[in-house]
Amino acid sequence: MNKKSMIKFIATVLITALLTATVSIVYVFPKLETDSGVDGLVENENEDEIEVTETEDDYLKISEKDYNYLMGLYEKYEELEVLQEFIRENYYLDVSEIDFMSEMAKGLFRALDDPYSQYFTPEEYKMMLEDANGTYEGIGVVVAPGEDGFITVVSPISTSPGFEAGLKPGDKIIRVDGIEYFSDELEKAVMNIRGPKNTTVTLTIQRDGEIIEIPVVRREIIMDSVQSDLLEGNIGYIQIASFDENVSEEFIKHYNDLDPELLEGLIIDLRFNGGGYLHQCIALTDFLIDEGVIVKTKDREGNEDIEYAGPKLIDEFLVVLTNEGSASASEILTGAVKDNDEGVIIGSTTFGKGLVQTMRPLMQFDQAGFKLTIQQYFTPNDNYIHRVGIEPDIFIEDDPETEADEVIEKAIEVINENIK
Repeated sequence: MNKKSMIKFIATVLITALLTATVSIVYVFPKLETDSGVDGLVENENEDEIEVTETEDDYLKISEKDYNYLMGLYEKYEELEVLQEFIRENYYLDVSEIDFMSEMAKGLFRALDDPYSQYFTPEEYKMMLEDANGTYEGIGVVVAPGEDGFITVVSPISTSPGFEAGLKPGDKIIRVDGIEYFSDELEKAVMNIRGPKNTTVTLTIQRDGEIIEIPVVRREIIMDSVQSDLLEGNIGYIQIASFDENVSEEFIKHYNDLDPELLEGLIIDLRFNGGGYLHQCIALTDFLIDEGVIVKTKDREGNEDIEYAGPKLIDEFLVVLTNEGSASASEILTGAVKDNDEGVIIGSTTFGKGLVQTMRPLMQFDQAGFKLTIQQYFTPNDNYIHRVGIEPDIFIEDDPETEADEVIEKAIEVINENIK
């Protein structure tokens, strides 16, 4: 692509983007006109104009200021264009199917060396939205790009095929159906882990230095974020699988269905809850904390935002259950309950993710999107739990060899001791 064609291409892209932007075009270009036989005409009556001409019938007229801006863009990205063209013309394999623009966008986020900041192609972003909606076909496992370069299992969703096959928090997925993947290829790996229900995917797992192959039969995953039950002794049990949209409203419904007037205690189970929407976590935690700090977040400039709770909704003695699969938003709720002395934490140490991301769509770029880490979070007592986790007040793990759930049994015991 020659320089004139490149300038013309950039100008066309910029004009298209400006026309679709939420800010009025008049604030960017004082006057915009089109004419038959002309690709585009941008005029500024107060500035000199420059014509970039290929033929008499094919030209682009822009102001000198905008021309200089476009030339600056060309010079800035000329190296990428040269490299891309050389690869297309000389690489020993066909590269026509490679989306170089998407890969360059991914490279911007990889340069941050932050496994939680990512660019998503339209297909990948659609997949992320399906996760949020809670229905898809796959194995039901929350994964994250590990800081050691491997794709890491954060938590297998309870009763999912991945959970039943024996996947555990901390497992490193190194191959999917024999194909090797690393953390910077998370989206590709996830797309291959997913697939039509009743088909099998084989995961090669690294666990405690041992390599294990685990075949998992895919099925339809319907995320039921909140489940509840009334246990013996009028103890309420509410399991929160993830902090999806509307989870706080679902929690209130389940809590009211348990008949609060009869409840002697309440167990909130956050085991294998890999997190979710921060605002939903804050809304739910607000029900549990009595006018205390829920969480503190800080940006790179040290600016601090503090989320406070109002009067709490529940009066019952509270126990929160955690394990190594309790991450992110789960840890915010856990830290708020612990630091405000609003309940007892029982189980094992949480995952340890103390970073906050924002996820944004790129509507003008074929529905692509991105996720970027924008803040760190701290518990009310200013504890930074990233890579550390939150230790429970009472450490106990469920024995998979028994039918009983020893963690729930311990929670019931603690509630009964405290309500006498």
